[in-house]
Amino acid sequence: MNIKFEVIDKTGRKLRMTDFNWHHITKRHPEIASNKEKIIETLEKPDKITNSPEENETKYYYKYYKNLPSPFRFMRAITKYLNGEGFIISSHLVKTIQ
Repeated sequence: MNIKFEVIDKTGRKLRMTDFNWHHITKRHPEIASNKEKIIETLEKPDKITNSPEENETKYYYKYYKNLPSPFRFMRAITKYLNGEGFIISSHLVKTIQ
């Protein structure tokens, strides 16, 4: 498993973006490919972190960016902890914090 990048989130936990997940994200959301730094910033300095309604191990990190194309002004990074390791499993632009 190749690591695209690692980051320490706002809560002090290490999260990894694998090459596999990066490819999956950018294939489904091509606008994310040029926003890697915003993903990192969203994890390090989120405006809000919420729990997934489906899974306790999954968290949603949100950050508002006024310079993103309207109406999608929030970056959302989705993370999941598996066997004590944190992974960034998705990221995309959304209209609001959910």
